[in-house]
Amino acid sequence: MKKKLDRTFKTDVLLSLPALVAYLLLFVTPVLIGIWYSFTDWNGISRNYDFIGLKNYAKLFMDQRFLRVIGFTLRYTGYLIMGVLLVSLLTALVLNAKPKGWSFFKAVFFLPCLFSLVTTGLLFKEIYSEALPLLGQAVGSELLSRSLLSNSSYAIYAVLLVNLWSSVAIPTVLIFAALKSVPKDLYEVADIDGGSGWDKFKAITVPYLIPTLNMVFVTTLKGGLCTYEYITVLTAGGPGRATESLAYIIYIKGFNENAYAYASAMSVVMFLAMVFVSFIYFRLVNRKEVVA
Repeated sequence: MKKKLDRTFKTDVLLSLPALVAYLLLFVTPVLIGIWYSFTDWNGISRNYDFIGLKNYAKLFMDQRFLRVIGFTLRYTGYLIMGVLLVSLLTALVLNAKPKGWSFFKAVFFLPCLFSLVTTGLLFKEIYSEALPLLGQAVGSELLSRSLLSNSSYAIYAVLLVNLWSSVAIPTVLIFAALKSVPKDLYEVADIDGGSGWDKFKAITVPYLIPTLNMVFVTTLKGGLCTYEYITVLTAGGPGRATESLAYIIYIKGFNENAYAYASAMSVVMFLAMVFVSFIYFRLVNRKEVVA
């Protein structure tokens, strides 16, 4: 029996080895190299560079542009997380009730995630630049008569709407599937006890949805902090640098301004921010999770 277990263990290790090697080479190694470069003054081109310790990190928090970008990125990510969780949850609840034409609606609702991010961005850029101004002129709206992307106060919401439109489909499917795992007899017991719809949702539905909501939160958090494609296609960080995201400025610093080490330090900060927010979220939410 012991020999059989040893043979099984060795087989499992050998089968897992290619994936492990690929993970180490393609993910762990680049991350470690990036962290190392963040402590240097490498410009991304030269073979020679010096170790400068924490100077890049000290410079970050005195860089007004970086601080403004951090504020924008956190605000954008917060709005995106709230929007995705709210819209996908409400949509999944509606679909779970099986309204008339729900099968057709499911197919149409899932359509946005089939487009690439760049394609979606280009499509909405035309809508904001051509279609909405015509509509604004027709109805006499000064706000809509010009592209929302050219307004520094509303550009963030214009980009956010595009991101939200393409991001809610998969979370909705996941939450819809999770709703099917909620035991029906719990709702029946709640009905007997006179529980309201809100009481059943808060005490029964939400605890069973927490694992799925956790996954949606983390993926949306990553998507918000790493927003790059929509910013590049729609606004290129404008107007007046009003929509520069963290991922966008990392690219600009690393590849346009040849400040590769400085950009690496920004990437480390972004990673730590993601870990910190995820940790706080799980600490607050997991207490209500149902343990099977």
